[in-house]
Amino acid sequence: MAGMTDPNRIWTEAADRLKTEIGDGPFSSYIAPSAVRVDSQGNLILVTPTAYARDWVRKNALRRMNELWLGLDGLSRRLEVRCRAEMGSVPPASASREAPRLASISAAPAAAPAAPAFAPATDGARAVRAAGLQERLTFDSFVEGHGNAFALAIAKQVASWADGHFNPVFFCGPYGYGKTHLLNAIAWEAQRLRPDAKVVYLTAERFLSTFVRAMQDRSTAAFKESLRSADMLLLDDVQFVGGKTSTQEELLNTLTALIEDGKRIVLSADRAPVALTDVEPRLRSHLAAGLTCPVEAADRDLKVAVAQSRLNALAKLGVVTGEARPEVLEHLVDRTPGSMRELEGAVNTLAAVAGSRLSALTVDEVQTLLGAALRTGPERRITVDEIQKTVAEHFNLKQADLLSERRTRAIARPRQVAMYLCKQHTTRSYPDIGRRFGGRDHTTVLHGVRKIEELMPKDDQIARDVEALTRKLRG
Repeated sequence: MAGMTDPNRIWTEAADRLKTEIGDGPFSSYIAPSAVRVDSQGNLILVTPTAYARDWVRKNALRRMNELWLGLDGLSRRLEVRCRAEMGSVPPASASREAPRLASISAAPAAAPAAPAFAPATDGARAVRAAGLQERLTFDSFVEGHGNAFALAIAKQVASWADGHFNPVFFCGPYGYGKTHLLNAIAWEAQRLRPDAKVVYLTAERFLSTFVRAMQDRSTAAFKESLRSADMLLLDDVQFVGGKTSTQEELLNTLTALIEDGKRIVLSADRAPVALTDVEPRLRSHLAAGLTCPVEAADRDLKVAVAQSRLNALAKLGVVTGEARPEVLEHLVDRTPGSMRELEGAVNTLAAVAGSRLSALTVDEVQTLLGAALRTGPERRITVDEIQKTVAEHFNLKQADLLSERRTRAIARPRQVAMYLCKQHTTRSYPDIGRRFGGRDHTTVLHGVRKIEELMPKDDQIARDVEALTRKLRG
């Protein structure tokens, strides 16, 4: 098959081979919903529906994908991966012989600037879809539970354009427990109730990249107008603007202008505004000025309900037939102790494997069929003390060093690794972990955890250390 030039034919062949290597579950969850497109420079891009899917592909499949691609492509091109929100409106790879333009502020004529691709115009739901929202993330598909009931009530109030609202509303909580879902749902419902309103949804990453592009293209005036003319601005993952001075200044000015004009602002981050230590104090003050609304980690009952809801959605699409036994869902939840996103991936894998046999599957059959996709049994409880001792031994330190006030790099980095592992493998809160590390503030723990998360994709040694320690802790 080598020597093909049509990207769509190459992708079909490469994807079929990849599917046999990674399995139906991961393929259905992350690869199948993606498509090959071409950007304004003629680069071939695999466009995933979400940033989470993009990150998964980069980490787990992109290298092999390119090996397969290069073996088939007569032009020896490489494939990049981006999420839909990063791409704007980009035609399919085979749509034109000419390289299409990426929709952006600079694509509009200088005399009559058009709204950028990320900013919905005033033509209802079609415009909202252009903003990179996911159609399935609505209030109807959001499963309510003890940890998110308050956040859901506030989200519905915001979406209704009710008077007497808090501004801004700031949703905060761990990754994968519904913040993005709530922001999507607010945007869809707000646009439905007021089709003439301008509802703008952006990830902080897209805000940053579009602002940088506008500065490079000398079109910052159009960029500012596209945001400050919004009736409602929703900005997801605000923590990613931390440390970027010019972007923070622009965001601060935008928020100030919108608040002065009485426009609605909804934000989200993985932690509360006061804990965003990389964010400039004036901006942090604005973020905290309205209502801070926590989205807490889900309990077992909510996770079971979410798993059932996802299976119901897949049944409507014809992926599965029948209903899973309650004990099967409980088994799936117990073996997937991470975020809702990880649980959804496990449900997708179950659906792909089960098909029409879903209602007949037993717990033992599920364990056999899914194998390594699920944890093989209840894990031994790991304690903070055990983590500290294991980390200290790994780095040739004393446990007391990790609890001390010493800040030398030889001690500070292992201490951060230990804090990261505590958050990953125990149920302890940030303040509790801080107390067990010599009475440190919870913001210090937050910083340490985020630092290790940031370093792991970039620093092979840190990644190896964390992997080795994780193996030791799990026995």
